[in-house]
Amino acid sequence: MKKNFPQRLFKMTQAFYRQVPSTMRARTFIDQLVELLFPLRRRADMTQEETEHQWIALQHELLEIITPLCGEEARCDDTVGKFFDEIPFIYMRLAQDAQMYDRYDPAAYCKEEIILCYPGFYAVMVHRVANVLYRLQVPILPRVISEYAHSVTGIDIHPGASIGNGFYIDHGTGIVIGETAVIGRNVRIYQGVTLGATFVEKDLQGLRRHPTIEDNVIIYAGSTILGGETVVGHDTVIGGNVWLTESVPPYSTVYHRPEIVIKDRNAPAKS
Repeated sequence: MKKNFPQRLFKMTQAFYRQVPSTMRARTFIDQLVELLFPLRRRADMTQEETEHQWIALQHELLEIITPLCGEEARCDDTVGKFFDEIPFIYMRLAQDAQMYDRYDPAAYCKEEIILCYPGFYAVMVHRVANVLYRLQVPILPRVISEYAHSVTGIDIHPGASIGNGFYIDHGTGIVIGETAVIGRNVRIYQGVTLGATFVEKDLQGLRRHPTIEDNVIIYAGSTILGGETVVGHDTVIGGNVWLTESVPPYSTVYHRPEIVIKDRNAPAKS
């Protein structure tokens, strides 16, 4: 190895990484934001003055994170302002999400338990933050944030997915929701559900390739729904382990009928 290679490598990587947000700073930012939205995750006794100071510090932190990504300082300031203008709406949507858990999950005894313990709620919470940054066209950072939630919960939601109010994820491990998926209001989904594309090619970048799920739909565990033209009509129930690549009208019930055979091992064999 040439002696000057480490120096050359350092210069190349420094030039590249100036355009990439710090993963650690992004994770710290999202954790601090979540703690301010729901103080019971850390401490609920902060004074109003302390809270206001934390919000100001978070705004400065986001500005420092995105400045290498946005380029112009004025544009970065505008982006930060627009992001924090969305915080009240994010909080309102999360309150509706928490109500869904409180209403439908018999294992949920209070909203505090939902906020502190439910991976599905946490994944949706982080998604709603990442989605705002995605819509503001901040590069890379929304995906860094969403992958943080993915690593913590096992729930993979692309920041580009559009998700309506009152979204409920039960258990959640193994759920995949693609970039162009559209999910309506009061939708409930269970572990192992995939909202994906029928096939993957680079030429599909920017095109609709994931399904639309209308209002009041339930999708049970292990179901796979694929395709940008696939629409699941409102008030439909999708049973477990369904493979679906075509649209379904409203008020439908869709289920997979497996053949289950139970034999008594002690029964005499038939001649």
